[in-house]
Amino acid sequence: MFYRGERPSVHFIGYAAREFAKQGVKPGELAIISKEAVAPYERPALSKAYLFPESPARLPGFHACVGSGGERLLPEWYKEKGIELILSTEIVKADLAGKTLVSAAGESFKYQILIIATGSTVIRLSDFGVQGADAKNIFYLREIDDADELVEAIKAKKNGKAVIVGGGYIGLELGAALRINNLEVTMVYPEPWCMPRLFTSGIAAFYEGYYANKGVKIIKGTVAVGFSANENGEVTEVKLKDGTVLEADIVVVGVGGRPLTTLFKGQVEEQKGGIKTDAFFKTSVPDVYAVGDVATFPLKLYNEDRRVEHVDHARKSAEQAVKAIKASEEGKTIEEYDYLPYFYSRSFDLSWQFYGDNVGDTVLFGDNNPASPKPKFGTYWIKDGKVVGAFLESGTPEENKAIAKVARIKPPVDGLDQLKSEGLAFASKI
Repeated sequence: MFYRGERPSVHFIGYAAREFAKQGVKPGELAIISKEAVAPYERPALSKAYLFPESPARLPGFHACVGSGGERLLPEWYKEKGIELILSTEIVKADLAGKTLVSAAGESFKYQILIIATGSTVIRLSDFGVQGADAKNIFYLREIDDADELVEAIKAKKNGKAVIVGGGYIGLELGAALRINNLEVTMVYPEPWCMPRLFTSGIAAFYEGYYANKGVKIIKGTVAVGFSANENGEVTEVKLKDGTVLEADIVVVGVGGRPLTTLFKGQVEEQKGGIKTDAFFKTSVPDVYAVGDVATFPLKLYNEDRRVEHVDHARKSAEQAVKAIKASEEGKTIEEYDYLPYFYSRSFDLSWQFYGDNVGDTVLFGDNNPASPKPKFGTYWIKDGKVVGAFLESGTPEENKAIAKVARIKPPVDGLDQLKSEGLAFASKI
């Protein structure tokens, strides 16, 4: 019933397969094509537990759909359901008008309905012509093979020096993971603080302080402009734009990703860097759906079209597309996708969650001293007199539900002082 093309994002397509099984897919109706050699798995594990020195996560432990507390779908599950897994197969050509996909090996696949779940590809420093960026032991973490190579390098360069290029999700999570492996870690990023797309300077100051206390060195306001290598081709130094030269045994680059839409250029309507869809993830081409990172969809809560890069939306959009496909076959309708943006991360002993929109004025509350034995703090975003976003570090499940509710219903607030004094209590009483 659908074929999945191109590259990664195999982690959340398991959620689509599960939804098809719920809806009663018949054996032989559904196929999943993936460049990777393994059945769909939970990609977030790769930058966290997969790299732990003790009791690391390994397959089959994190096959989809355990990431949301669901059943773990092992390769046998797909077989039992009559779902074909076509693995180690890269799609290099898509003819949407002719409903045909062609693999790198020249195989041709005909489909009736296509779900595009190609996700993002990592931005590589070699894309910008950075000198020496193709040296060995410079890593990009996107799929399980990348994580395996990084694990081997961590073992080979025991107690060595690691440089993380980038201060976003990947940078922060890998900075923590490499430090836990007892490497000497330096993080480098051009922005004035970490995670600038989401964090305020107040939130970022806590994490930068916490990481510094864990022995992670942070260099802000500059970028990597070159790398040196030894006679074996292994990286030895990172040269920064400000003239600093850092010794390095391992370099991990996390400077962002790009939606993988190349296969479909000129065949489907695009918007804001992604493939334009409706609230059911239908594209401008009949029988073609797009989900996850590649979809620019109507975000009902804010009455605008957006593209959201996060595993939570990837899972939910995949399920929504499947429900829409089955409803359309049966001549029924389903509710429009009504998504509340949600982001989270875990590193060291920390765990934060964010819901809503990070626009407008902000109020920081709670204990954000990085030296506190049990820090707990949060931030509200206020726009047009309403709370539109909420962030919480070290919240309980109930408290995280409370901030999610606040972000969803956007309650009015008398002023910033009220939020500052009430803090988490404001969310808990809504």
